Amino acid sequence: MSEVDEVRGSALPLETAADLDPLMERIGDARFVLLGEASHGTHEYYAWRAALTRRLITERGFSFVAVEGDWPDCWRVNDSVTLAEGAPADPKTVLDGYRRWPTWMWANQETANFCRWLRARNTGRPYGRRAGFYGLDVYSLWESLRAVIAYLSEHRPEHVERALAAYRCFEPYGEDPQSYAWSTELAPGGCSDEVLTMLAGMRRPEADPADPAPAKALNAWQNAEVAAGAEQYYRALIGGGARSWNVRDVHMADTLDRLLDFHDGTARAVVWAHNTHVGDARATDMAARGMINLGQLVRERHGRDQVVVVGFAGGHGEVIAASRWGAPMETMIVPRARHDTLEALLEETELPGALYVFADRPDASWLTSTRGHRAIGVLYDPARDRNNYVPTRLADRYDALCWFRRTSTLEPLHLEAARRDELATLPSGV
Repeated sequence: MSEVDEVRGSALPLETAADLDPLMERIGDARFVLLGEASHGTHEYYAWRAALTRRLITERGFSFVAVEGDWPDCWRVNDSVTLAEGAPADPKTVLDGYRRWPTWMWANQETANFCRWLRARNTGRPYGRRAGFYGLDVYSLWESLRAVIAYLSEHRPEHVERALAAYRCFEPYGEDPQSYAWSTELAPGGCSDEVLTMLAGMRRPEADPADPAPAKALNAWQNAEVAAGAEQYYRALIGGGARSWNVRDVHMADTLDRLLDFHDGTARAVVWAHNTHVGDARATDMAARGMINLGQLVRERHGRDQVVVVGFAGGHGEVIAASRWGAPMETMIVPRARHDTLEALLEETELPGALYVFADRPDASWLTSTRGHRAIGVLYDPARDRNNYVPTRLADRYDALCWFRRTSTLEPLHLEAARRDELATLPSGV
């Protein structure tokens, strides 16, 4: 049997949400389901990720969704979907307010549709049984600092001065992370002491998601953690190498653990992030470059039997991306895959879409050998697509894979309103 025939023979249909039954069976009682994407601008990845998540929440009682997004922005979405007092009734309104580049990652119709569904499902449920929507990322330094100051001013005024000291330390850089990052070349300590002092004054919130008051304390505490993580992240960027990537993914893993602690011992989490974050780094060339990632850390901390990682892959089609950091979004053509890659092999099957669920110790060569696996971030140049492949041992990186031969673009809610510079991550733009 040829390898193409082997791949075709192991494919399961992927046309309706009912076709996810084998994957639901594979997930079983796992507490963590990590759902990837091979780009930040492809409709099929977002739509199918949402379809699976709806089933996990409805049929298996998953507690929340945690995404590769900023904590303050996602907290406003969380307020809306959990029907918090005073929050907008339509989560799409909140998503449409996203302004930090690249907005299309979450300000899109696919995410809005899911969040509207989530709010409708939460309606009428006790506060503590409403499924949440949280951000895991580390970028929102200044916004998080302001949120901490606002919370302390109202609830713990004795600690306000610590937060103000941290804010004043960053103030000369005009909310420009690049300016702050480069300043640490001259003053290596930067504002780390001020941020850590602020964090030390925050009280760990009581684990009671059924009470809105502890939830507000969680928001403040996590914003302080974001400020500390962001300061460390921007300082690490100047040194180059893998350190800044590792700071970011450790922060995401730590945030996920805090959310689980805040809920209860039976909480179950769905994560939405790029394949490069959720797929185990040890099954790629990332490990040789000194990089760790979220998927690896969750498996190590909680046990592989408690974690199911689902990768996504696509063939040719279209994607939303940008040509450089801070540039306007564009619809770009994704060419046919490079020879000898996972995507090229899957295209040879001529299947329009397929679900692959891996056994614990597969012996099929296409699952155990190393092949390039396409990864498109917010930055993309179709003419250099050959550079966008991560060497991957598929069955070690994921527990399942969703394949789409043709891909189409997300539906952004708005065009980019303003350029907000950020420093790129390694690998770029994911």
